[in-house]
Amino acid sequence: MKCPYCGFNESKVIDSRPADENSSIRRRRECLSCSNRFTTYETVESLPVVVVKKDGSRQSFERGKVLSGMIRACEKRPVPVAKLEKIAADIEKELQSSMEREISTEIIGERVMEHLRAIDQVAYVRFASVYRQFQDIDSFMEELSKLLAERNQR
Repeated sequence: MKCPYCGFNESKVIDSRPADENSSIRRRRECLSCSNRFTTYETVESLPVVVVKKDGSRQSFERGKVLSGMIRACEKRPVPVAKLEKIAADIEKELQSSMEREISTEIIGERVMEHLRAIDQVAYVRFASVYRQFQDIDSFMEELSKLLAERNQR
């Protein structure tokens, strides 16, 4: 591992421990030349997931976009950001393990809505109203009616 301070190519590992819920390893290193210490993270290389948008264009999956959409939906709601970060990470893991290299925005949106429905119904309705692009009050009320019927069955 190249030292970020002097550029020397050898270092020794001082400490090693799991990080990010055991999905990576954090290593504390010491340069054998200048003795400065630095931290590295080792993770499994993953294949990129390509998102197919509604207009047919393609772009790389970005967990940050999923997270920002959920944060907007949960604005002024009692939902911790840490919980939303975990949901975004879970969705990314799910997409990675699906073995599909191209995923439509519809599939991603549906997965986000499933998670939001379970943690905060107001956030779910906010996200659904943007994601599903309700054209009129009737389609919005139809979605609310489904949500109320579901809640009353519990």
